Amino acid sequence: MPVKPGAAVSMAGGQIHTGCTRQCRGLGSRRIPPLPKVKLPMRPSKRQPGELRRVSIERAVSMHAEGSCLIKFGNTHVLCLASLEERVPPWLKGQGRGWVTAEYAMLPRATSERTRREVTTGHPSGRTQEIQRLIGRALRAVVDLQKLGERQITVDCDVIQADGGTRTAAITGAWVALYDCIQWMKVRDMVKDGVLRDHVAAVSCGLYRGTPVLDLDYAEDSTADADSNFVMTGSGGIVEVQGTAETTAFSQESFDGLMALARKGISELIQLQKITVA
Repeated sequence: MPVKPGAAVSMAGGQIHTGCTRQCRGLGSRRIPPLPKVKLPMRPSKRQPGELRRVSIERAVSMHAEGSCLIKFGNTHVLCLASLEERVPPWLKGQGRGWVTAEYAMLPRATSERTRREVTTGHPSGRTQEIQRLIGRALRAVVDLQKLGERQITVDCDVIQADGGTRTAAITGAWVALYDCIQWMKVRDMVKDGVLRDHVAAVSCGLYRGTPVLDLDYAEDSTADADSNFVMTGSGGIVEVQGTAETTAFSQESFDGLMALARKGISELIQLQKITVA
């Protein structure tokens, strides 16, 4: 904060005060007005810009699926179930490697108003197809498909309650369900070590009232100046970045700020994954 030479600066109770130094006393009784306090915009959730929502992961929530978890990013709740099939897509037959894919859906009342089930329209929406392909790509980035053998693992990600960041929560939870599915296979001597090569997690970042913030909820996402999703591995590799300017184009500096927040957030999420499966 720029201050004129000769002015004394002090802080008390978070307030910045300015006044005359000893050298300027006696030059008059004119007071220098206090400089305005610089405040970051308050997030609707009252979180700090680099603070995740409360995140929890509960494993083994299904008695049938080979791997499962319920992940919660604040008020966004996603059920992730991993199912093993002793087959591969037709175009992979005879190649000696497996496949990992995902499906994504939202329950009709996951949002503030009921939405029609997509099955009633006869086909998934473009948004649904985009998200489930993203989840599949994220998981395959950390799986050795050759070591999986000619098998397919499908991870179903169903949003029970949506409050922003459903795709990033789905990716983070899908990894846990996939991990448990592969562990289920290892116990039965179906695969050896090394099928799952790394962790993968995802988080959203955006520009809210000009400030880079981490893990947007719906209140922020719906009014953000820019919105991005980052998918990264435990070793720091970038799997995918999706970014959109909602109002005006944003700068490289702003993007770098979002990237730094994403790395911080994903590091925390991967640490939570490690604790969960330990």
